[in-house]
Amino acid sequence: MSPHPAPAQPGALKIDWDLAVPRADRVRVKDHTCCCRRVYYELCQGGGLRFIRRYTQERKQVIVHESTWFPAAKTNEIWTHLLNGEAH
Repeated sequence: MSPHPAPAQPGALKIDWDLAVPRADRVRVKDHTCCCRRVYYELCQGGGLRFIRRYTQERKQVIVHESTWFPAAKTNEIWTHLLNGEAH
């Protein structure tokens, strides 16, 4: 079973989210959270960079946002903070 991110803590790092747009021919999902909640996430890699996708289920549609694309080490750090409730 996939993890659920912890609730955002006071003072948590704010992740900049933009609407998802195609930027790479192929994207690989490296990790993901459980999709049983209204908001869930994927840690993705494409074009030599990593980013986080956020899926928000609203009524009968799913809205997809992406974080800034960074080198793997930085995005992995943000991913860990997100899972621990230290980022949102």
